[in-house]
Amino acid sequence: MLIDTFGRVATDLRVSLTDRCNLRCTYCMPEEGLQWLAKPDLLTDDEIVRLIRIAVTQLGITEVRFTGGEPLLRPGLVGIVERCAALEPRPQMSLTTNGIGLKRTAQALKAAGLDRVNVSLDTLRPDVFKTLTRRDRHRDVLEGMAAAREAGLTPVKVNSVLMPGLNDDEAPDLLAWAVENDYELRFIEQMPLDAQHGWKRDGMITAGDILQSLRTRFTLTEEGQEERGSAPAERWIVDGGPHTVGVIASVTRPFCAACDRTRLTADGQVRTCLFATEETDLRAALRSDGEDGEDGSDETIARIWKQAMWGKKAGSGLDDPSFLQPSRPMSAIGG
Repeated sequence: MLIDTFGRVATDLRVSLTDRCNLRCTYCMPEEGLQWLAKPDLLTDDEIVRLIRIAVTQLGITEVRFTGGEPLLRPGLVGIVERCAALEPRPQMSLTTNGIGLKRTAQALKAAGLDRVNVSLDTLRPDVFKTLTRRDRHRDVLEGMAAAREAGLTPVKVNSVLMPGLNDDEAPDLLAWAVENDYELRFIEQMPLDAQHGWKRDGMITAGDILQSLRTRFTLTEEGQEERGSAPAERWIVDGGPHTVGVIASVTRPFCAACDRTRLTADGQVRTCLFATEETDLRAALRSDGEDGEDGSDETIARIWKQAMWGKKAGSGLDDPSFLQPSRPMSAIGG
């Protein structure tokens, strides 16, 4: 098992397939984009599948989430999903995407074995979408979500970030729309993972702000910790059900004590936390020729991974005055 010194066991693996993205969201990266990872630094499809196989068959991983950047930009995505679906035991597999390419790929992903998708959408207004993402692709996202629902990649979960002065008034409208379309909406507090390092706690839209706004139109009943388990989202039943809405309050209501996640970057680094400032290199072991004493075997890779997770810190440290934002932005870590 991937266990740490606080007794937490990681069963959920987040795999970043690329750091590239076809949007330029203001809370993630600058308008001109970033310096992408060089192709030789990226894990190959075979290397990704091998690491997932080791995680599933030797380390107790039961859920795999493919992320980015934008994972639909990975040419071999469908093949990776298909090969991972053939593993024994078979992991549950999901995808976090901006949705732009889903209309074209949803059916193929479902046929390959993908179970469901999370789609990022922060606004119902095309003009605000263009301001937030610096791209005019709002319709593409909506059509992609509908295609995912029709393909059976359900429940389709929608991730929304509210930004002051842009879309902070849209929480009730987003929830009404999600209920109408049978999507599961989750609001996410803006986190200090932007490439510009411009995040400020003062002025951010908090979980409390979101819930107060939603309650102007809906009756919300908290599900409770028993239903939540290790999930990052606190969930509320909307108007008596059956629909729910979630809030991921990484900043104001951290949930580190129940964390069950381990993360793999597109260049083969293990991260024990979204906000970690240290990483453990698995790519070097994968490509080892044995001269450095590491033989590159599955057992060696599993041992390195377990050692990395054993050193996981108690929490993200967001409330510590000495907190330092990770050098990697969200696009290079994976959601």
